[in-house]
Formats: sequence, C-alpha cells, structure tokens
Amino acid sequence: QVQLVESGGGLVQPGGSLRLSCTASGSIFSINAMGWYRQAPGKQRDLVATITSGGTTNYADSVKGRFTISRDNAKNTVYLQMNSLKPEDTAVYYCNGDINTKYRGLFWGEGTLVTVSS
Repeated sequence: QVQLVESGGGLVQPGGSLRLSCTASGSIFSINAMGWYRQAPGKQRDLVATITSGGTTNYADSVKGRFTISRDNAKNTVYLQMNSLKPEDTAVYYCNGDINTKYRGLFWGEGTLVTVSS
C-alpha cells in the first residue's frame, strides 16, 4: 500500500507565494518520476511540473519562471515552490509518483486546494 499526501495549500493574494509538499509512504522500493498537476473548477487536470529521480525537470509553459519543482529522495518528498501567483493558478493541486513497490505503478494524492484571490 502506497499513499501520497499533499500539504501547503491555502488562500494567497495575487503576487504571493506558496510551497506545496507531497510525501509518499508505504512499501516503497524506489521512486522514479514525480509530478504536480492541477485541476481548476470545470476544467481537466493539467500538468504543472515533473521531476525525474535524477533531478531533470519539466514545466508547463504557464508556470515557467514562476514555479520550481524539487525533491528530497531520502524523504520520498516532492515540493512545488510557487511564486508570483495569479488568480488563474487557482486549482486543486495533485501530486503523483511513478513508484516501484512489489510492482510498478502510478500513484496519486488526494489534492490540496490553492486559491489566489484578493
């Protein structure tokens, strides 16, 4: 059994910052790529950023230069530092992980809400 738990969401004013965390726990042998996705009300879930086990990152164009993804492999944790937040960043943010247990699978957290509003 593997669980991913996100934290760090909340209400922030435009131009502000938030840092999201996501920790994986359970019977984990190793973790390959991890990522952050977001889903705004009435819209599909979209990629925000991904990071490989070696630290290679990929970002959606809409967040490049504002968001930074990082990870601590020893803690099975991925972070998303979000700066210069805009109202259009409002969404539920989900993390996922490509995780090796006794098999390999893609696991998702339950999400954390980020609201950017004055």
